[in-house]
Amino acid sequence: MRMTEIRHRLSEHVDALRDEVVEDLCGLVKIPSVIGTEKLAQEFMVEKYRKLGLEVLLVQPDIRKVKEHPGFIDTGMSYESRPNVIGILPGSPEGRSIILNGHVDVVSPEPVRAWTYPPWEATVVGEKIFGRGAGDTKAGLIAACFALKTLLDLGLRPLGEVMLQSVIDEEGGGAGGTLYCLHEGFTADGMICTEPHDLQITMSHAGLNYFRVNVLGRSYHAGMAHLGVNAIEKMYLIIQALSALDAKRGREIRFPLFEKGSGRSCHITIGTLKAGDWPSTAAGSAVMEGRVSYVPGENTADIKQMIESAVFSAARKDAWLREHPPTVEWFGWQTEPWYQDPEDPFVSSLRLAAENILGYRPELIGRASGIDSRFSSYFNMPAACTGPKAMNIHGIDEWVDIPSILTLIKILALKTINWCGCQ
Repeated sequence: MRMTEIRHRLSEHVDALRDEVVEDLCGLVKIPSVIGTEKLAQEFMVEKYRKLGLEVLLVQPDIRKVKEHPGFIDTGMSYESRPNVIGILPGSPEGRSIILNGHVDVVSPEPVRAWTYPPWEATVVGEKIFGRGAGDTKAGLIAACFALKTLLDLGLRPLGEVMLQSVIDEEGGGAGGTLYCLHEGFTADGMICTEPHDLQITMSHAGLNYFRVNVLGRSYHAGMAHLGVNAIEKMYLIIQALSALDAKRGREIRFPLFEKGSGRSCHITIGTLKAGDWPSTAAGSAVMEGRVSYVPGENTADIKQMIESAVFSAARKDAWLREHPPTVEWFGWQTEPWYQDPEDPFVSSLRLAAENILGYRPELIGRASGIDSRFSSYFNMPAACTGPKAMNIHGIDEWVDIPSILTLIKILALKTINWCGCQ
């Protein structure tokens, strides 16, 4: 068949599957799978893969195997009863292989009372599906299933191997999910991660580091608080310094791909602040946690020195903090920037497939956040991300756009058959 005929048949078939796509996605969204509790959602994915006639494997992480890997991030969580699910459609060595990857774990929906539609009810309103994980990335997981289903329904069996990966742990850094699967040999000639971003193609993401600042004060009864040293007030001096540094970097550090995808190239964000233990006592200690992101060309060592310098410089300006200096710890996400060569044939063919479906050339973008595609570079494998239009991911009233899911299915199907060949 000519490509125009294949494209036409793919499009018609996917449009006819709309109700089934919505039903399956709603079924998956209704299963709470906050990171650490992915088991039931993964059982759902096992059934989806089996219905496609795939060889289904449960890959239980043994985190000791990747603990020394440079991409390892320690979440401190148990991996018991948290399998990755892999569905394999075998192929011939004559064709190129592909991975279609998505993560089933999601972040907490709290505060639930703030949602217009309950986060685990998968409410359909017009062309949107509301629910935690609807966009990030359960829509992508379902789209990958239906992309392969469409090809098989139409008798367009890929020549090369197709591997569907439903992974855990992405929200915690991916060590027990995508990294573990790739480390165990579940690799291919290219990988697509189905992260949402309005069908644009992501080929770079920021370096990320989590940090923790500890400040000691001197607790005192509120009735004699003038004799104490409030750690909250001292921590605020450091927050001000980091906020000023964030504003300066926001003006000066420019990386066009990140600006296209995220609006700004880098950030220093204060995520948590915990202090004191009683309303009637001046806080004797305070702990702040945050994240710093940075662009390709910057490195982890310099970024860590920059943050520590800002903290200690602020401390030297205060008499108490000079005598009781704060401490800085680094934990959790510690990830270098990732950049995929846009001229790689894998990226070029994905962009061409998307253009054939969309009718326009999609943007190549970067993100000021972390995604599992970064692990591909450790395994000499090209990778990119594309996904549906979704809003409020990680926020209140997360939703995904249904027509964009159908478009994603068509793009993934066309990309797969173009890349892998056809039997």
